[in-house]
Order: sequence, then structure tokens, then C-alpha cells
Amino acid sequence: MIHVVHHPDYVTAAPARSSYRWGKNGAIRDLLHAEGDMVAWHAPDAIERRWLEAVHDPDYVEQVLSVAVPRDKERRIGFPVTPVVAQRAQMVPGGTWLAARLALEHGFAANTAGGSHHALAETGAGYCVFNDLAVAAVRLVEEGITPRVLIVDVDVHQGDGTAALTAGHPGIATYSIHAERNFPVRKARSTLDVPLADGIGDDAYLATLHDTLVPLLDGFQPTLILYQGGVDPFADDRLGRLALSEDGLVRRDRAVAGWARARGVPLASTVGGGYGDDVMAIAARHVRVITTLAGALG
Repeated sequence: MIHVVHHPDYVTAAPARSSYRWGKNGAIRDLLHAEGDMVAWHAPDAIERRWLEAVHDPDYVEQVLSVAVPRDKERRIGFPVTPVVAQRAQMVPGGTWLAARLALEHGFAANTAGGSHHALAETGAGYCVFNDLAVAAVRLVEEGITPRVLIVDVDVHQGDGTAALTAGHPGIATYSIHAERNFPVRKARSTLDVPLADGIGDDAYLATLHDTLVPLLDGFQPTLILYQGGVDPFADDRLGRLALSEDGLVRRDRAVAGWARARGVPLASTVGGGYGDDVMAIAARHVRVITTLAGALG
């Protein structure tokens, strides 16, 4: 049984002037529905405002929730913040929070959205409005749900917002393995950053992942992993600079899940990046992340 978190608000009409593929989350939902009784569906509540303000500047939270985000911040985000976008932005962190709670109970759970790792304290950026990973991690630790959360970010872009928003928090560590020359130009400092040269393929990637993540797992000893499972390291991704194959992505996810299982650490996954014109192909890669992790952790 795969415990999956989804909400209808994840699937919204594309706002004007947006290059983000808004149909991706609906396609992920539809492909998971095809798994039938293998999937147990869960609907989140919108995250409480106080937890958004625990990591984001209250003035920025107010701008989003009142649909009054300044134009310069909308440009950084990559699309206008309309009422439906604002509602979605509050729902997605609730989904990551719920997925984390389900993972602590069942060993694994997945959110069909989230991974919004570029959102910063006072603004969104890079298609990210609120940082669901940081919000969920801070709430989990500060409410005493679990003592040590490790955010493992395998998106092709550095998790700059997540690193910045959780820096110095004793119960949270961040790991980002990413293309060094890709967005964002100005990187933050994660607990451990692993910048990669352009064009790295499966074997070199997986060897580097092992040599860097395994020591962090053993040193930090997390009680929960939040996994930003971006599929944009894929060789043909429109915004990627790496060269992983479809099989390489599967091997990546199976490896991380195996290391987590060997240490008895539950794992909750979010979607993250994946870009191109073929929305169904991208959605299929995201679904494969979920099913691969579930299979390895089951």
C-alpha cells in the first residue's frame, strides 16, 4: 500500500504569463489512480498561517494570502499569484506535513506536489511560492513530532531556499546534490552541498551520491527524511544540465530508499522539478519516483 497525499487545489488553471506546466500535478494524480487499490489516498488541510510565518516573513505571507504580491516578486516566482495560486500555496505545505506524519506511521508516504525549495523568507522564486519543505520540517521538530529531520534534495537545482530558511536549526539538516552551473546563480549554504559538473551520467552521479549522503546519514542520524525527488537531472530535461537516464533516476531513488531502510528511517517524498513539453512523460517520471521509493521501503 502506497500512502499518497493529494488535494484538488493542487491542480489549477495556469495563470497568465506563466511558463510553468500546471497540468503536471493532475497528470501525476491520474497515473497514480491507475495503480488502483495499491494507493491509499489522503487529503491535507491548508497549513496554519503561524507555521508559514515560522519560516517566512509575515509581510510576505500576508502579501500571498491577500493576493497582493508585488510585481517584482511575481517576476521572481515566475507567475502571478492569483487567488487560486494563493490557495494552492497554502495547501501544498499542508500536504507535505501530512505526508511526513504518514511516513512516520507507515515508513513511507508521498505528496503529489511540493518540493518548493527556492522560496525564501521574503519572496518566492523559481516557481516556488512558499517553501513546504522548510515549513514542514520546522513544524515537525518544534512540535516535538520527531527530533531530527534531514531534507535530501536531489533536484538538479540547489535547494537554496530550504538551506537558508533552516540554517542553524539544530534539529534540521539539509543535503543538496545539484548541477553547479544551474539556477540559482547565487547559492545558499546547505549542511552539505554537492555541486556537480555539467553532463555527469549515471555511474558517476550514483558514486558521488553514495560517498556524500551515506556519511551524513550516519553522522546526523535523522529520525525522518524529507525527500525532494526532482526528476530534472534527467538527460533530456529542459532546465537540467545533468545526464541521468531513466534507469539512473530509478537507481538514485532505490539507493536513497535502501540507505534509509537499512537505518530504520522513514521517508516522505515531494515532487520537485521536471520540465519539458511532454507533460505525461514528466508526470510518469514523478510517479516512478513514488513507486520506486515505495517498493524499496515497503
